[in-house]
Amino acid sequence: MADCASVVGVQVTNQKLLTEEGELAEIEARLGILHEKVVNFDSDQSMIWDRDPEEASEFLQVIDEIRQLVDRLITSSLYNKLLCYADSTLQMAMSRLEDEFVHLLRQYKQPLEPEHMSFRSVEDELSEDFSYSSFEEEAIQGRSQHDSSRKSEDFVVDLIHPDVLCDLRSIAETMFVSKYDKECCQAYISVRKDALDECLSVLRIEKLSIEEVLQLEWASLNSMIKRWNRALKVFVRVYLSSESRLCDLIFAEFSVSLRQTCFVEICKSSIMQFLNLGEAIAVGPLKPEKLFRILDMYEGLADLLTDIELLFPNESGSFVVNECNEILSRLGEYVRGTFFAFKNAIRQNTSTTGFAGGGVHPLTKYVMNYIKALADYSVTMNMLLGEENGLQEEANGLSPMTTNLQSVTSILESNLTDRSMLYVDAALQSLFLMNNICYMVQKVKDSDLQPIFGDNWIRSHNRKFTQHATNYERASWNPVLLFLKDEGIINHGCSTPSKTVLKERFKRFNQAFEEIYRTQINWSVPYVDLREDLRISISLKVLQAYRTFIGRYASHLDAVRHREHYIKYYPEDLELALLDLFEGSSSRGRRR
Repeated sequence: MADCASVVGVQVTNQKLLTEEGELAEIEARLGILHEKVVNFDSDQSMIWDRDPEEASEFLQVIDEIRQLVDRLITSSLYNKLLCYADSTLQMAMSRLEDEFVHLLRQYKQPLEPEHMSFRSVEDELSEDFSYSSFEEEAIQGRSQHDSSRKSEDFVVDLIHPDVLCDLRSIAETMFVSKYDKECCQAYISVRKDALDECLSVLRIEKLSIEEVLQLEWASLNSMIKRWNRALKVFVRVYLSSESRLCDLIFAEFSVSLRQTCFVEICKSSIMQFLNLGEAIAVGPLKPEKLFRILDMYEGLADLLTDIELLFPNESGSFVVNECNEILSRLGEYVRGTFFAFKNAIRQNTSTTGFAGGGVHPLTKYVMNYIKALADYSVTMNMLLGEENGLQEEANGLSPMTTNLQSVTSILESNLTDRSMLYVDAALQSLFLMNNICYMVQKVKDSDLQPIFGDNWIRSHNRKFTQHATNYERASWNPVLLFLKDEGIINHGCSTPSKTVLKERFKRFNQAFEEIYRTQINWSVPYVDLREDLRISISLKVLQAYRTFIGRYASHLDAVRHREHYIKYYPEDLELALLDLFEGSSSRGRRR
């Protein structure tokens, strides 16, 4: 019985071996046919998907059959040599399929449409702005022109022609199921990184190191930052959103983590290319002229942060989000540092000579236009300045922005007071302060600074420049009016005025008035309303006093020889002369 069982066992084993050998022979024969087909496909240099859709479908079927044969061979005990042959055939097919995949990705890529690139023409239309100004210039334009209201979902475009998406998906699925997923992902990442680099080139974003950025002249860097701000919006809200969707469409059958990993690998170097500029700025020297461009960068990146977080929600993308937050923090520190550097620059801007004419000093124009431009960034500045002070609530009823801008004007006023002392003439000291504080008030009243500074500041500074106007009048005209007083004209015990005293009074009045005219015709009061108010006030005091004086005493000099030397002017003459004042030296002789 034992021998009989042994014989049966051997027979079964032999039968199994014969069956397996027959199966292997069948597999080998079929592999030979499939291998020849793969060689034939591979020998034709033209791309299969360009030739014929049916041929492409046949190629995928050949690959699928080779893969199934490989799976069968793995379970066989006599597979080694044949499996190597099958693997080699599959590898050849996968190599060709990868080439086809890459070809379709490149051949059918679609650039961004012109309407998405329209920002390129905006840069040349921008007028001269504050970034090129200095303490000697007034022209200021703070905020760059950009539109931050449009969201990423409005801009998703087709980066690959929709007609080939199904083919790309089929190739990817075939490579994945054949365990060539790494090769598929690497090929896809490589091609899409190249496409993304082309996008950056079109957006005119240069690949510069931090050292190269720091060596740029400010004019070049200023233009680069403007371009960066506009390009970043296009890059994130158009290109990256579209790139993310493309990745989802092609690898739709696979895990979210895989799609996200591919997307991150494609994008991260280009995002870092953008962020490198922010990092270079943040470590650069603090210069007041940079503040508005850096604020544009800060607000632009902050505005896009939600979009970036949505694009990179998983752990694989956390690096990108963290880097964006880090650069944002550094830019915020730079903004604060630059603002305080601006304050110091005002303190340190001194002179040894008075400003000609006592008009509005270039420093006043610079500072007030600077902070007027800052009003556009009040939300951001309130947040950043509040962080600097460790405050989340407003202190003393004033926002951080209000507190700091009022501090700026206080520093400016102190500087102007020091500058006023450079004038020998006390009247010109007061006129200079009157003009400059009036300019400050008007800039606040006529701009978005008004709600920031508030009515109390405006009222207090109205009082200041009004007081300086009064001081000017007293210093200039009170000494003149002394010659028109009645006291001392009639000697004790006499009933008629002394002609000697009258002649001296008229002579001294003429000399004093002429001296003021010669001196103050070069002085300037730029604001028309202030100039007219000042003239009216002077006229009320001087002309009224002169009319009264000449009405009382002119007749007493009727018989005096050379009467015209003493009574040189009629009130109308003085009135015309006063109209020449406060317009600067260009008005000399205009009415006289």
